[in-house]
Amino acid sequence: MGRLKQKGKAGAAKAYVTRSSAVKRLQCSLADFRRLCILKGIFPREPRSRKKANKGSSAPTSFYYAKDIAYLAHEPVLKKLREHKAFAKKLSRALGRGEWSSAKSLEDNKPVYRLDHIIKERYPTFIDALRDIDDALCMVFLFASLPSNTRVPAELIENCARLSAEWQLYVMHSRSLRKAFLSIKGVYYQAEVMDQTITWLVPYQFTQNIPADVDVRVMLTFLELYQTLLGFVFFKLYADIGLVYPPPLDMKKDEGGAGVGAFSLQDTAKTIAVEKSAKTKTVEVDGRTISSKDVRQAIKTINAQGVVLEAEADIEMNGPDPEDADEEFVSRPSNSDSQAAGSLPTLKTLAALPLPLSTTLFAPYTFWLSRESSRPIFEFLVRSFGGRLGWPASSGSGSPIEESDDSITHVIIDRPLFVKPEETNEERERRLRRKYVQPQWVVDCINAGKILLEGPYEQGKTLPPHLSPFGEIQGAYDPTIGLNGEAEGAEESEDEMSEMEKEDDETELPDKTSLKAAVEAAASSGDSAALRAAELAAEAAGVDFSAFEKEVNKSRKASKKTVQDSIEDAEKDMNKMMMSNKQKKLYEKMKYSQKKRDNERAVLESKKQAIQKQRRRDGRT
Repeated sequence: MGRLKQKGKAGAAKAYVTRSSAVKRLQCSLADFRRLCILKGIFPREPRSRKKANKGSSAPTSFYYAKDIAYLAHEPVLKKLREHKAFAKKLSRALGRGEWSSAKSLEDNKPVYRLDHIIKERYPTFIDALRDIDDALCMVFLFASLPSNTRVPAELIENCARLSAEWQLYVMHSRSLRKAFLSIKGVYYQAEVMDQTITWLVPYQFTQNIPADVDVRVMLTFLELYQTLLGFVFFKLYADIGLVYPPPLDMKKDEGGAGVGAFSLQDTAKTIAVEKSAKTKTVEVDGRTISSKDVRQAIKTINAQGVVLEAEADIEMNGPDPEDADEEFVSRPSNSDSQAAGSLPTLKTLAALPLPLSTTLFAPYTFWLSRESSRPIFEFLVRSFGGRLGWPASSGSGSPIEESDDSITHVIIDRPLFVKPEETNEERERRLRRKYVQPQWVVDCINAGKILLEGPYEQGKTLPPHLSPFGEIQGAYDPTIGLNGEAEGAEESEDEMSEMEKEDDETELPDKTSLKAAVEAAASSGDSAALRAAELAAEAAGVDFSAFEKEVNKSRKASKKTVQDSIEDAEKDMNKMMMSNKQKKLYEKMKYSQKKRDNERAVLESKKQAIQKQRRRDGRT
């Protein structure tokens, strides 16, 4: 006889655990349980049958895997949270009794937990961590722009501002930025680091308010994890390019509002050389100064004296010639094909390849930023592509150039066109030599990968549409289509032809509706006699034969299109009959959203055509 199965001991009832039972099993508060789940990456699960998982009860509740809860029971952070709970009780008791010395001792030995092991568990490789820093960067940049209050301490905001500046410094130094987009929420950036695409959002520099209905505790728990993650990632990134991490901060420049310029990038090799020279010990022997480096060198030479001379000769004969080590690879012609030369890439040729054009886009130019433009945004954009940027003292200290510098080629300005009444000759020459562009020109040049013409972006002009470079839904409305000369000319010719046809039809067809109906009936039926009768009627009405032929061709195309549409509709109906109810509902939702997008696109295109026609009419008059 088999073993009897007991209810709630197997299946879904054993695999899932409710949140209340998980909190009881871990012996922690609900807030600590929520914090543990965020840090460890454990989230609620949805069982197939909620009634079976809840042991027959249909009450609404959250379920977790029993294995995940057992995994949390051995977490060192949970132990630290329990210690902190005991510490809080002891501290409150000591303060209540007035035992100030014991309270100070408890505060000095306060239990603190670390998240290093959690980062190593959740991200086994560095690429895994790099893929997951999008949300971390968004959160850090958000908190860097928030004001401090009782819920968000000032030290936390300062640390977030430091992390955001370190990321921007790395992107600028490595020329990793690829795309940017100015949206209503903020500025979207996209960088490519170690073949990984990273996208993050930076809010504009407005006064931010923390809403009262937002649970900041949950966000602070995520931020705690993200700060540790970014610390690991930035250390590895800085070490790979040979820079010291964290970069030193100049407090005077930071107090003067230098922003990213307050940090200085230092080479690791130079820092190590300075530290080694400082650590080298010197001893005076017989009036001669001997360092520890000299002693180590002497020991190496003594050990090398025991080497046999024959081995040295073999090394000289068989070893590679140091002069040949740096020689360039010479391609030899193939024995089978004498015409084809073997051009193989080598490490030296690959290292000597120039960077892509887009990474040095602004290298030949020097920009001056007017006071109404956002300095952090455009300093990051211009410096990421090799350009130089200056700004007035009202935007912060640390500008590398002055406004009167002759090397300035572009002025980024976002104010209406204004002519100075009393302008000297020097100022006038300087104004004519420079190009005044609106801020959108910088972002559009980056997204296009080339320097665009400054004409459409000049000061005071209506800007062209600023589109997202991150890829839109296929078939979405694109306002740039038809802006170039060829497409515009084609549209103009088509519109002119349609207008001419309308005028001809209005003048030459007195009885247009009846004749058109006769032509459509003859074309759809395919009867030659009916078509001949329609031709005679058109000739009697005084219609030109070419106009009649065009009308017949239009009617034939329309009839063919209706036949094709009916066949496609029949096929779709047949396919829908084979779908289940769930698939039909999903299909109907997809078709509804697609139809909605098509209608929106049609409305925008009709508005665009109306505006273009009005412009052409205004130009003719």
